[in-house]
Amino acid sequence: MVIEGSVQTIIFRSEESGYTVIDFATESRSVTVVGCMPEIGEGEYLRFEGKWVTNSRYGEQFKAENVSFVAPTDPESIVQYLSGGLFEGVGELTARNIVSKFGAATLDIIEKAPVRLMEVTGIGKLRALSIAESYRRNSSLKNVMLFLQGHSVPLKLAVKIYEKYGEDTERLITENPYRLASEIDGIGFYKADKIAEKLGLDRGSEFRLAAGISEALSEAGRQGGHTALEENALIGRASELLGCDKDPVADLLPRLVIRGEIGMYTAASETENVRYYALNVNLNSEKSIAARLMKLIGGVENAEDVSAEIDVFERTFDIYLDSDQRAAVQTALNAGVSVITGGPGTGKTTIIRCILELAAAKGMTCLLSAPTGRAAKRLTEATGEEAKTVHRMLGMDMSSGKPTYKFNESKPLKADVVVVDEISMADVYVFSALLKAIPEGAKLILVGDKDQLPSVSPGNILADVIASGLIPVSTLNNIHRQEAGSLIVVNAHRINNGEMPIIRNDSKDFFFETKSRPEDILQAVVSLVTERLPKYFHVEPSQIQVLAPLKRSPAGVEALNVALRDALNPDGETAGAGNDFRVGDKVMHTVNDYELEWRRGSESGTGVFNGDLGYIVNVVRGVTSVEFEDGRVADYDADLRDDLMLAYAVSVHKSQGSEFPIVVIALTPGGGALLNRNLLYTAVTRAKNAVVLVGTETTLKRMVDNKNVQKRYTLLKEFLWDAAKKAKLLNS
Repeated sequence: MVIEGSVQTIIFRSEESGYTVIDFATESRSVTVVGCMPEIGEGEYLRFEGKWVTNSRYGEQFKAENVSFVAPTDPESIVQYLSGGLFEGVGELTARNIVSKFGAATLDIIEKAPVRLMEVTGIGKLRALSIAESYRRNSSLKNVMLFLQGHSVPLKLAVKIYEKYGEDTERLITENPYRLASEIDGIGFYKADKIAEKLGLDRGSEFRLAAGISEALSEAGRQGGHTALEENALIGRASELLGCDKDPVADLLPRLVIRGEIGMYTAASETENVRYYALNVNLNSEKSIAARLMKLIGGVENAEDVSAEIDVFERTFDIYLDSDQRAAVQTALNAGVSVITGGPGTGKTTIIRCILELAAAKGMTCLLSAPTGRAAKRLTEATGEEAKTVHRMLGMDMSSGKPTYKFNESKPLKADVVVVDEISMADVYVFSALLKAIPEGAKLILVGDKDQLPSVSPGNILADVIASGLIPVSTLNNIHRQEAGSLIVVNAHRINNGEMPIIRNDSKDFFFETKSRPEDILQAVVSLVTERLPKYFHVEPSQIQVLAPLKRSPAGVEALNVALRDALNPDGETAGAGNDFRVGDKVMHTVNDYELEWRRGSESGTGVFNGDLGYIVNVVRGVTSVEFEDGRVADYDADLRDDLMLAYAVSVHKSQGSEFPIVVIALTPGGGALLNRNLLYTAVTRAKNAVVLVGTETTLKRMVDNKNVQKRYTLLKEFLWDAAKKAKLLNS
């Protein structure tokens, strides 16, 4: 469907996304047009391609999918166009004087003979040239938009591309469309590849091969958390992605390394040297982490016995620390960097409390942090001290379009002790930024559970640090008396040890419901969340989180979300045409978006992150507002809504770092190697007060017995060893 006319009023415009709502006059009537658009002015003539939709609140609207600029032809339209704000110094009076002089030829005069504007009273040479320059810039923008839209580039990205390349956009993209994949956020390899195909670029070109290799490395990070790939694995992935033979990929790798487009590291094994390739950002981040950790390790001198101080802590708070816990506190307060790891109920939080008390007594400043908002909130509740996300603690700012930090090498944090909980969830980028901000001589304490799933983002920090053998690790294994009666804790450890969990009829917090068919599992989960568990535990359904190992199956995440939403929010107002969400829906943000703006009362900031949970609170003019658990409110236009998913049920991976009062786990049959012990252990340990497993004992046993975990390729351990060797040589 195509409509054509002039812009009457710009009702709303988001400069961040380009989402715009306008009052638009066609030949027959005025209509409301919504969609992502480049900067436009009132009075401009436009042609929209799109479709009619009905908004539940605002009625009929035209949803624009493409926009074309049309030169107005009649005098009144030209007056509106010139006075619409796009031409500097031209108001309605000046516009009417110009059109009165030149009539329908006005725009041709401005483009081809701008000095003739001086024939109009009140317009001198400088003003005439200024009007012509405004017209030229506006025409350039229009031409670029038409070029990009002709290659299926969404308007929001088209605006971003024009801001980057300006009038050279068409030339630069025609020469090498794959530059878009590396230089423009939101355009990956596959979109650039489609543009290249339309432009007729040779599919065997070096531009395409290089971009495909980078995409293979990026994809490995997104899908498997790898920061590097072994040479043969990379060649295989890249050639499959590109649909070409392996030889051209293998031949190009050394040249990309020489040109500095990707990095390479050679690791020595027992039998041979193995070459690994990595994106420069990953290679540099892990190298920086290794160097700074080694510097912190060497920054502490005389060890101090804190046994007497621990005794005082125990008497003051009526808490008993076992020998492993006491040793962990002793190590943490003396080592430059230390790790505390253990499963649920082993006292990690108690140790953090003790460290905080002892450090405060010594006049030391302590900072608490965690990679996610949920994990930071848990740490605050458990210790009584404020914990912040690492991003917030560092003062991350995205106003420049890329993350910068208030605290860094030049301006370190004011801290003597920095504690990072749930460290296994941190990726290499944020951890590298954190280490740059830790002052010399400060103590860094990393806390986490080494047996949980690793971060969904690139890196394997906790596992690599432990495997290096260079940093003291305190491993906690004892379950303490306050947790001894919890079958959640007992069974989590049994699962981790390869033993079947204990199922008892008199259990207060660990339940198993036998269902074999997927449709029966789904129905049982819905019944548990909507009726049975709320009555039994006297809680609202919002306190219950459903987890599932698989996304797409008859009782997987997607099917559970539809069924639970229909049961819990059947009458919620639809959040706009073409939108599957409803007002009141529980949703999760699924990517790290450092630029997304949020507000919380009088406070505002940027950054919404993968795993943040909230509820849709309203929809205004096609913009969906989500209030997250910590009170932040963020707005999502049509393009950003893909970053949200229903979250009545989420995958176990998406639940990492979170704790929920009650967890229901749908043990969907199938899934092959995905259904493993590591995943089941992580799912069970998400529950604070109760967990219910729904499935068969056969599926449960298969998960307990399956200890295979996908290998994650990273280089931090090797870089730590290299840094240690270098330090040893320097000190010898």
